[in-house]
Amino acid sequence: IPEMQQWEHMVSNYTENREEVAYTFQLTKRDIYVRFTMSSTGSFKRFRWISMSEGWNNLWYGPNEACSIYNACGPYGYCDMDTSPVCNCIRGFKKRNLLEWERTNGSIGCVRKTRLSCRGDGFLKLTKVKLPETKGATVDMKISSKECEEKCRRDCNCTAFSSADIRKVESGCVIWTGGLLDIRNYASG
Repeated sequence: IPEMQQWEHMVSNYTENREEVAYTFQLTKRDIYVRFTMSSTGSFKRFRWISMSEGWNNLWYGPNEACSIYNACGPYGYCDMDTSPVCNCIRGFKKRNLLEWERTNGSIGCVRKTRLSCRGDGFLKLTKVKLPETKGATVDMKISSKECEEKCRRDCNCTAFSSADIRKVESGCVIWTGGLLDIRNYASG
């Protein structure tokens, strides 16, 4: 979190490797007490103990923009900070519940405009987007992106595919077979 670099009286360390992903911090002043909380939805808060009021003061929270919230636009929706409302449907999909969308609740997502047909349906190429949630995805680092596409086209349950390493066009394969969640558009960035 970039803002953390500016917090005085605190030295932080972020570790990410095959064994762990960890964030640690150490306070440089002994009379300051700080705690962090993270909710199941990904909300992250920093509190500081205020002795005079004998309570915790919320000094910072995140995410602090709509598109940083996990799955803000639901299945087959994508979040775009340059549109109003920020939630949009992938081409070929429509708002699941128009009334909820009018209330700016895009988190219910989108549904296909037409029934899925295993023959004749194709894939839409999306660029400059954050890849969907990968919890239910399959990764195969041994096949090329061309083989990945062919594998996905043969599977009627396949909803999307991508190169596993976006820095290299022909490197690995990620295949999604369920709803596509937590997509964000970065086209203007």
